[in-house]
Amino acid sequence: MQARSDTGTDGILGGADASADSFCPQRSRRYVLFAAILASALGFIDGSILAIAMPVLRANLGASLVEAQWISNAYALTLSALILAGGAAGDRFGLRRAFVAGIAMFVIASIACALAPDAPMLILFRAIQGIGAAVMVPGSLAIIAKAYPKSERGRAIGIWAAASALTTALGPVIGGIVLSSFGSGIWRAIFAINLPLGALAIWLLLAKVPADSPAQQRGLDLGGAALATLAFGAMAYGLTAMNAGGDGKSGLMNLAAFGLGLAALAVFLLWERRQREPMVDLGLFRIAAFTGANAATFFLYFALSAVLFYLPMLLIAGWGLSTAEVGFIFLPLSAAIALLSGPVGKWSDRIGPRLPIAFGSFVVGIAFAGLAVLAGTGFKGFWEGVFPLMVVMGLGMALVVSPLSTAIMTAVEDKDTGAASGINNAIARLAGLMAVAALGAVASLVYAAAGGGVVGIEFGALPETVLGPTVEATRLAATDRAFQAVAMISAFMCFVAALVAWISQPAKTVTQH
Repeated sequence: MQARSDTGTDGILGGADASADSFCPQRSRRYVLFAAILASALGFIDGSILAIAMPVLRANLGASLVEAQWISNAYALTLSALILAGGAAGDRFGLRRAFVAGIAMFVIASIACALAPDAPMLILFRAIQGIGAAVMVPGSLAIIAKAYPKSERGRAIGIWAAASALTTALGPVIGGIVLSSFGSGIWRAIFAINLPLGALAIWLLLAKVPADSPAQQRGLDLGGAALATLAFGAMAYGLTAMNAGGDGKSGLMNLAAFGLGLAALAVFLLWERRQREPMVDLGLFRIAAFTGANAATFFLYFALSAVLFYLPMLLIAGWGLSTAEVGFIFLPLSAAIALLSGPVGKWSDRIGPRLPIAFGSFVVGIAFAGLAVLAGTGFKGFWEGVFPLMVVMGLGMALVVSPLSTAIMTAVEDKDTGAASGINNAIARLAGLMAVAALGAVASLVYAAAGGGVVGIEFGALPETVLGPTVEATRLAATDRAFQAVAMISAFMCFVAALVAWISQPAKTVTQH
């Protein structure tokens, strides 16, 4: 799950403002808005509920921790690597056409995910789902911006953002209740529900909305997209494969895979520098405030993604909580961002983004440090311990999200805001990809060192049989220690994000002209 305020960062608007006249007549605009809300719900519901369903899914498919990581990361990989190219596709082929194609690919891949017979096939279909999302996600906001004239655009985007926040908040709660009420195979419904939602969105767009003309003939930079996918994929593979242990030879292979990823990343940067229409405008990184805001984004979303992926494993497989209870861990985050982003944004406009981003990141770090303390003490109170800390985390993120968008937008020239916003969104998703990959290795190593290796059950997996009291106590203690390590590293990353924001961001907003 990516807990972002996507009103400012998912929208790679491209040519959405190129024309003062909307392509869409007034009677059809509400259908554009409804279709965009449905498309956003697809991604939000999938991401948040899947984290809660992971222990049950692993038990049903017999998936290892490495496979569980790739069920999440295959989607994150293709989405983070291709989202900038996906945004350009709307400009090149027309927003309605590209948006429909992205939704269709996402829905078809979702049905394949629901029918996947084993973990490897699910991983493959999740990667295809991410390709569809790379076109669908930026298209959601961009088509609203192109369909509505400037005088009505703010209200439409506000409705879209509110509806997105509502689905993000209620999706995990409803999903957790459903997962608790039915058998282990019900996780497939997480993906199957995308068929009616996506089909309705596609019908609205094709039947009720006229086609728009391409804004400009932009290149798609497919070479850059391929290099980015290779670079991020090889690095994530090298980090994830460390979970599997093995001999020295396999360790060298993992290191070689990570090195290949770094080499591909270097080639990607050289490629982008030489492109007339690059996927990533590297010149923007010469701006210190822009670079600092993106660095803070990486560290903060690395921490957030790691905790939100591994915390449900601790609570369900370790503490024995139901998925219905665990579904509530996402509620404070979504509610705080929905309720506080507006007031915090106004505050940030007055004082600049430095203090809100730095203080908010610090608050999130305190919440994650608190989770580490809980895991270390053996206290297993969800409503008395974990949930209040998630409220603190939600408040901290609410302080960050809007000012971070402001920092990105005000650091660059007006003509570059679309590109800057797309880069920031891709970096946030890349951070999640690396977090799930790297901290899985940490969790596995700590779990094994704490005695989990002799139990014969991986970190975060549900026991298939009743264990003896001694073995079960060892497993639970090792699970606590493993998550404690994840939470401590995540807290540290938040504190680094706070420091980077404080150093790099201006105290007052400075608008470029």
